[in-house]
Amino acid sequence: TTPFENRMPRISLFLGISIYMYWSDHAPPHFHAVYNEYGGAVDIQTGKVISGDLPKRVKKLIREWAKMHEAELFQNWELARNEEELVNIEPLE
Repeated sequence: TTPFENRMPRISLFLGISIYMYWSDHAPPHFHAVYNEYGGAVDIQTGKVISGDLPKRVKKLIREWAKMHEAELFQNWELARNEEELVNIEPLE
């Protein structure tokens, strides 16, 4: 397990990119992406990295995945706000 998994559940994993969401996290609705030594918070609605640093190619893949799963991400955001169990989201193929 990574240090992230102790604080937040992983909701997806694809192409070496782990996607996490904190319980009771601050607005705006976002998720956390970790790729090797890189990590960042990504706004669900815009797909923009709002903190941290991710390689350009990884950002593009994450934006594509987030656009496909926006409704599920917002659903998980609400579950996380209520400290309920999160739902795994299909990886990018």
